[in-house]
Amino acid sequence: MPRFTAAIVVAACLSALAATAAARNPAYTDPAATDADFPFQGEYVGTVKHEAGDARYGVQVVALGDGKFSAVAYPGGLPGDGWQGTDKITGAGVREGELVRIEGVDLAGTKRRGEIRGGGLVVLDDAGQAIATLPKVERKSPTLGEKPPAAAIVICDGPGPVDENETLENPKISDDGFLMQGVATKRDFGDAVWHVEFRLPYQPKDRGQGRGNSGAYFQGRYEVQMLDSFGLKGENNECGGVYSVAAPRVNMCLPPLTWQTYDVEVTSPTFEGDKKVANARLTVRHNGVVVHDNVEVAQVTPAGRDGPDKKVGPLYLQDHGNPVRYRNIWVVPKP
Repeated sequence: MPRFTAAIVVAACLSALAATAAARNPAYTDPAATDADFPFQGEYVGTVKHEAGDARYGVQVVALGDGKFSAVAYPGGLPGDGWQGTDKITGAGVREGELVRIEGVDLAGTKRRGEIRGGGLVVLDDAGQAIATLPKVERKSPTLGEKPPAAAIVICDGPGPVDENETLENPKISDDGFLMQGVATKRDFGDAVWHVEFRLPYQPKDRGQGRGNSGAYFQGRYEVQMLDSFGLKGENNECGGVYSVAAPRVNMCLPPLTWQTYDVEVTSPTFEGDKKVANARLTVRHNGVVVHDNVEVAQVTPAGRDGPDKKVGPLYLQDHGNPVRYRNIWVVPKP
């Protein structure tokens, strides 16, 4: 079996497994209809007073289903907003009615406790007294809702006046008017700048590649991964990663059911006759932060649409069995 065909078969099997898992566990697509854990998940930022002085922290709290949570604290602030990308503190939490109790061990090896209640993360001292409250924040990409420039070709504006049947192959639209996964543009594109807005589902009981998985395949070949990797390390197969090629500089994945953005500059491979003499390159901004700067992509991603490298190809939004939603997709082809 040819390598590319084998890769497609493997990817199809993985997609089927993901779809089976999704059938067993809930996948929420509406922020107004979730579960009792959802309101506690998210990002918290504030200042904690220490003996050595005040210190700013960002905390990401991730729902894991059945009242369980993981928590990651970042000295300096959140990823992309103060954290320097080195030390971090991990912990675990359990929901008890209207609050979540969190415990972890700080960088000095000291046990720390906190409670999420009243819209904030309350930091407790050894005696159980509150010493700081980190308010919950909801970050938005600075390019969210960005209007297409005059030279742009609008692929999808849902909900909006553009007829996606004119720009996409067999598009499916959700009940709330958003584009669904598993679709490709009718037109091929080469060198271009893309804007894509996407919303990952809330799947608290799923893990890894089965949790909010899709991908934007530029030219039908080079995948920038979409995945609910909120609070994770940030690998090449997680959100913002160029799949199997490069991990993002920083994990800029926001909580599920938050609208996020990819702004991607695509440089096509160069050919002399039928011989490729230069690889494709991608510059990727995830929620406004550069996570890849002109990274070289020497190989096509398995499960893409258009096989070996070419100078042009469609945008393909992968169906990996998870209900990912898209809106406000446009492209500016380069001359």
